[in-house]
Amino acid sequence: MTAPQDLTQLLINWRNGDKAALDQMTPALYEELRRLARFFLANERPDHTLQPTALVHEAYIRLISQHAVDWRNRAHFLGVAATMMRRILINHAQARLAAKRKGQTQAVALDDALGVSTTSRIDVLELNQVLEQLTELDPQQGRVVELRYFGGLTIEETAEVIGISPATVKREWSTARLWLLQKMEGTSSA
Repeated sequence: MTAPQDLTQLLINWRNGDKAALDQMTPALYEELRRLARFFLANERPDHTLQPTALVHEAYIRLISQHAVDWRNRAHFLGVAATMMRRILINHAQARLAAKRKGQTQAVALDDALGVSTTSRIDVLELNQVLEQLTELDPQQGRVVELRYFGGLTIEETAEVIGISPATVKREWSTARLWLLQKMEGTSSA
């Protein structure tokens, strides 16, 4: 496995036009994407039609075609990858819902989604909609949730991606989870 510092240097080299850097870092990038895909799909229904390998390949293709991204480090890469995978999953869920017309999206336990204890169930599209509302109110909290929940990043990695302290990430994560919980439970009971 490539060390985070080595991966950061390879990302910078690739950004600067070194095509060999992409070949050197591909195994490490692929493994990072597989970790993210496992994290994302662990919260999906068991019969999810999007396989982890397909999610990884789709995200990888989109990521390596990003020529305008100024890759700063591994955490920045993971942040962009988390956003990309979230979009892929949301698009997949929307397409599945549209195909079923009156079908139901897969419910995810709210405690699994937000790390709090409750018996409520939510669907991925509903979580995405409420997360978008949060992001409109507080973009930093929205980004923290996206990176922590959808990206599976640690407090420290999230802090590095956003450029804030780990203590701030912890506060924002805690506040955002409570806000999302209230919104999701209010939506579910309405």
